[in-house]
Amino acid sequence: MHEKVKSGSRNVAIVGPYLSGKTTFLESLLYVTGAISRKGSVNDGNTVADSAAEARDRSMSVEVSAASTEYNCTRFTFIDCPGSVEFAQETYNALMGVDAAIVVCEPINDRVLTLAPLFKFLDDWEIPHLVFVNKMDRANIHVLDTLHALKAVSSRPLVAHQYPIMQGEQLMGFIDLVTEQAYHYHPGAPADPIPFPEHLKAEEHIARAEMLEALANFDDHLLEELLEDIEPPQEEILQDLKMELGADLVVPVFFGVAEQDYGVRPLLEALLKEAPEPETTATRRLTSASDIPVAQVLKTYYTPQGGKLSLVRVWQGTLTDGIILNGVRTGGIYRLLGQQQNSVNRATAGEIVALSRMEGIRTGDTLAGEGYKKTLPTANQLEPVFALAIAPEKRNDEVKLSSAIAKLLEEDPSLHWEQHGDTHEVILWGQGEIHLQVALDRLRRKYNLPMTTHLPQVPYKETIRKPSVSVHGRYKHQSGGHGQFGDVFLDIQPLPRGEGFNFKETIVGGVVPKQYIPGVETGVREFLAHGPLGFPVVDVGVTLTNGSYHNVDSSEQAFKQAARLAMQTGLPQCQPTLLEPIIKLQINTPSDFTSKVLQLLSGRRGQILGYEGRNDWQGWDYISAYLPQAEMQNFIVELRSLTLGVGSFHWEYDHLQEVPDKLAERILTNGGNGNK
Repeated sequence: MHEKVKSGSRNVAIVGPYLSGKTTFLESLLYVTGAISRKGSVNDGNTVADSAAEARDRSMSVEVSAASTEYNCTRFTFIDCPGSVEFAQETYNALMGVDAAIVVCEPINDRVLTLAPLFKFLDDWEIPHLVFVNKMDRANIHVLDTLHALKAVSSRPLVAHQYPIMQGEQLMGFIDLVTEQAYHYHPGAPADPIPFPEHLKAEEHIARAEMLEALANFDDHLLEELLEDIEPPQEEILQDLKMELGADLVVPVFFGVAEQDYGVRPLLEALLKEAPEPETTATRRLTSASDIPVAQVLKTYYTPQGGKLSLVRVWQGTLTDGIILNGVRTGGIYRLLGQQQNSVNRATAGEIVALSRMEGIRTGDTLAGEGYKKTLPTANQLEPVFALAIAPEKRNDEVKLSSAIAKLLEEDPSLHWEQHGDTHEVILWGQGEIHLQVALDRLRRKYNLPMTTHLPQVPYKETIRKPSVSVHGRYKHQSGGHGQFGDVFLDIQPLPRGEGFNFKETIVGGVVPKQYIPGVETGVREFLAHGPLGFPVVDVGVTLTNGSYHNVDSSEQAFKQAARLAMQTGLPQCQPTLLEPIIKLQINTPSDFTSKVLQLLSGRRGQILGYEGRNDWQGWDYISAYLPQAEMQNFIVELRSLTLGVGSFHWEYDHLQEVPDKLAERILTNGGNGNK
């Protein structure tokens, strides 16, 4: 059995689309539970969650933020997750360590599609979740229509736990569909019981019947009661909600206005009564149990003071101050309230705490005491889709860059960087333009490394269209002592696309001694690194056919120079032509936007290979296409713009292809920069 944890403990992620009001919702939760005495606002930049400077600059969450509080003798740790798709990796990593998630959304039917990837992730990992329809004071649609729209994007049945009482566009209260008790909201105070509003009886009856029918799909006894028109006891309904929520079989839906604290207390009560306890989650995640301490890193922070904090979920055992995990001694244990750190001596199974000074430990790592060999599952790594070439504003800062970027990648594993072999640029990859700007802000603020940026150069290549036979190159240099002499004849011919470079020799009679032939190949290769058009030359074959040498003055170096001279003369005669890299894309999009995505591809010189329905994603398509890399830079921006932010793609280099002549002229006029 797993180590017993107190039932009064819950770890809950707050997730949902950008602008749904998650950070305001967390402020309300912390205010209602007494963790803060005054609520902050996103606009004022004084909320608990968005305490980072990068978040306040943009009035949006850019990283997960943990906040511990207590309610009814139960310790809650809430993790506020960014809503922007560009920071989805943060959300997915955090979700691996919670007992339940609250999906916050707005009552805007046209935007519920933005929830589809989030619902899919939660269901794939069987993470129990509830929906909180926020901003009901701005609702201009019927609540049943909102439920219907939400159901269309969830693979799990959504069941209304409440029925909102509206007066025009104002949320006045709610009816609890379990007890059928009506309540009236009051600003800054718990809701009061009121008589059942008779004018809502028919609509409430429909919503309650749908809830009971959904629960009965997983409970034969409840099904029998419904078939026989027996009113099920409230305790049975609550027990079914707890069991089926805990198994991610149903998704309860609540309504409220976080800004006014409406709906927050009923949701807290539901988390207490119906959300799974930490030990239930641990039983599902751990395949076996022991007393060995086991934790997992959900997020890594480098604090403004320079200290490293690892936010961890304790799955098993007890962490004590100074404990050694993965061979690293912890520097301290803290409960977090945003950036506020409260030191504790120990953390038991089921808690989420921060550990300091865990050097060498990364997000996703399984931390354990000696003897534990298993690794806990982690969220899939999102592929980078947007890039900028970066360089320090001060040349002397180049030596600090690699270590600073290493820390940046520890904080945010969805960033990648590379030193490009062809263009020699340092390229920072991420999930979008805002994502990279936040990373650059951190480099400037935390590490005093202001950067210059530009779009990465396209790594063009060049090749030839026709052969050139018997190109002569002679290198003769006389100075004091031995001179230099090399003399070669080369045949140059184009090769099929993708063949690269091929060198051979057909020398007879020893006109070029064997010890000098490697110098010829070296000279050819060195010249091909920078062809007549200014780019590396590929798909070219060169044959050494003839030559002559001098007994005293010839050397490998002289023959290398002779080969370069021959290539310098011969290659421009072979009709050099520009090649561009072609990327193969697999695009995922809701079917409603497929035709627009196909138009986007066609408008960017894309070649559409086909499309079909996406496996396990009802109402989504999967499009395959080729796209020139030069057309890729802002592709993700336009794709998201067309698809309410939910379109995505996988990409990989596929082949090189000739650039159309008119475009090639423009690229060469711009000095080889196809991004201009």
